[in-house]
Amino acid sequence: MSEESRTAVVIPAAGRGVRLGPGAPKALRALNGTPMLIHAVRAMAASRAVSLVVVVAPPEDAAEVKSLLADHALPERTDFVVVPGGETRQESVKLGLDALPDGIGVVLVHDAARPLVPVDTVDGVIEAVREGAPAVVPALPLTDTVKQVEPGDPKEPGRPEPVVATPERARLRAVQTPQGFDRDTLVRAHATVSDNVTDDASMVEQLGLQVVVVPGHEEAFKVTRPLDLVLAEAVLARRRANDGF
Repeated sequence: MSEESRTAVVIPAAGRGVRLGPGAPKALRALNGTPMLIHAVRAMAASRAVSLVVVVAPPEDAAEVKSLLADHALPERTDFVVVPGGETRQESVKLGLDALPDGIGVVLVHDAARPLVPVDTVDGVIEAVREGAPAVVPALPLTDTVKQVEPGDPKEPGRPEPVVATPERARLRAVQTPQGFDRDTLVRAHATVSDNVTDDASMVEQLGLQVVVVPGHEEAFKVTRPLDLVLAEAVLARRRANDGF
């Protein structure tokens, strides 16, 4: 893949984020006074390789998201587009892909709920795709032992569940975003794969293609629960203290 091949990011941000409780869509929740989505967009645009960011917004909030992007200082070298999303994350990513212009060879898909990804992680994913990998995911080794269980009845949460196996931790990774793809590969995956979709990389796996892992970062965690908001605020406070912003 040529070095001139431009990179775009699709950020599916149409989810409601029920685990954070009632209120605004998760991506529009404030983090240090700024919507989480804006932090995520800035994190992607911090990479000089990224020339376009497509935000896939809740259809009823698309106008608000456009106003948000216009109101916040974003790098001038990067273009920003907002498109309305679909019923599922997979639909929303496809709508984002459909909005990409010609000349984009590398596509990143990034969770709006991962607002603090360092630019080195973004650049590392892009570089691996440019070096020929059809799909790249940033990931971290697990620190906890993982147990495979026989799931209990969802109608009876909290009941003991029998352990089936203990996977070898050294062979497992916790996957983050942005996930990076050769554009044609990701378009083909979205056109042909619909079952057992846990993330975009799993769709490429189902095409029989190799997905590779590059180092993730502990600050690329997903803000899902109220405790994660506290952690994210603490990371931002430390960055301000260290970097002055």
